[in-house]
Amino acid sequence: MASPSLPLLLTLLFLTSSLSFSNGEDTFPTQQGHPHLHHGTANHNYRDALSKSIIFFEGQRSGRLPSNQRLKWRRDSGLSDGSAMHVDLIGGYYDAGDNVKFGFPMAFTATMLSWSVIEFGGLMKGELQNAREAIRWATDYLLKATAHPNTVYVQVGDANKDHACWERPEDMDTPRTVYKIDPSTPGSDVAAETAAALAAASLAFRRSDPSYSNLLLNRAIRVFQFADKYRGAYSNGLKADVCPFYCSYSGYQDELLWGAAWLHKATRNPTYLNYIQVNGQTLGAGEMDNTFGWDNKHVGARILLSKAFLVQNVKSLHDYKGHADDYICSLIPGKPFSQTQYTPGGLLYKMSDSNMQYVTSTSFLLLTYAKYLTTSSKVVTCGGTTVSPKTLRNIAKKQVDYLLGDNPLRMSYMVGYGLRYPKRIHHRGSSLLSVAAHPGKIQCSSGFSAMSTASPNPNVLVGAVVGGPDANDRLVRKACEDGGSEKDVQGGSD
Repeated sequence: MASPSLPLLLTLLFLTSSLSFSNGEDTFPTQQGHPHLHHGTANHNYRDALSKSIIFFEGQRSGRLPSNQRLKWRRDSGLSDGSAMHVDLIGGYYDAGDNVKFGFPMAFTATMLSWSVIEFGGLMKGELQNAREAIRWATDYLLKATAHPNTVYVQVGDANKDHACWERPEDMDTPRTVYKIDPSTPGSDVAAETAAALAAASLAFRRSDPSYSNLLLNRAIRVFQFADKYRGAYSNGLKADVCPFYCSYSGYQDELLWGAAWLHKATRNPTYLNYIQVNGQTLGAGEMDNTFGWDNKHVGARILLSKAFLVQNVKSLHDYKGHADDYICSLIPGKPFSQTQYTPGGLLYKMSDSNMQYVTSTSFLLLTYAKYLTTSSKVVTCGGTTVSPKTLRNIAKKQVDYLLGDNPLRMSYMVGYGLRYPKRIHHRGSSLLSVAAHPGKIQCSSGFSAMSTASPNPNVLVGAVVGGPDANDRLVRKACEDGGSEKDVQGGSD
């Protein structure tokens, strides 16, 4: 899809919208008169950032583009995807700056976008419809990818051959090889994540489009049954094709727990609650793996299931409140129970490459859990210390503000936001002249000159989030005169 982290900045900006609009004002200039830049004092236009983070997905679209496409430098592409296997796989999202459609991170992104709408859609106002359209672009594709029983088409495009070229999606002539999982080549991880995406999206569309919601939920049920019955990691059978790009390093247990949690939420069928009760510990509910992202969903499942206990009073899920608290406690800076590294400028730091995906996904969980705690009038218990929901919101807000410009470099890590942001990102379509500007085909190898140039990208991929600084708040690479890592948060596979 479009994102290994997927929540991108989009999901947590849905949340921070709730923190940002005081006295009806959208933005406040700094003392120096430059919005978005002054470290430690800037107030941000979260509404503008939210809008841009949704527009980003339009730059990642594959297939036939709609008439209301806002990023006009993109054109139709991938219109024969799936034909090699006599199946329609047109649509969906390209991953990062690539022209490959990876089903595993695409499904995770759809899950997270849906979770954002479920919890915070009421705060999105005019952007809610755009958010739903971003979800639907993914789920329409996932419905195609799961149209055949006991089969999920999990990738379109030969990643190694794609990476050997630097060409626009509109020009790509690398093999659009199709990869699938089935009973003989199982992939419980990608299948269960796909089921989670479909189930979560069914909730996001339940009121606005009930028939589509029912279609998504029924498909989610069927795909989860397949994931659970034929167990195995998809990167075992497809290792040469999906690794090292999106290997399932954490195994498939976390996705089975995550998928069951979403189906429990979407169906309220006691079958899934029983599944969680019987299999939860085996599937790693209590493990202390504290990184949440496209590969490992354990902590996301703990937060989601804690809501059933905190808000719906499902007493049998009491332990998930404790599991969630343990995770949250590990994030509190400056406390003896903290297990998390922060940069000197205050950024969560865990990954040397594309760290911002970790920042955004973690911040989303902090804010979501704060909402659940507030609703149930509860706090986090860290040994003998209590931590309030307000503290969690403050930590998350600091992360968002850092990303948007409150950092030692005084630059936004979101493309198109603020006065100073990365201008030369690692993205094929953004770095090459558009079809409108250059109608002729750009050949496979000739595009690499655009990748290596010091000039700004000709097309602005509005809303993309770059990988971020190093552990000392310094740029990993000099991407342009305004700074920025070349890799946006959608990737790291190149």
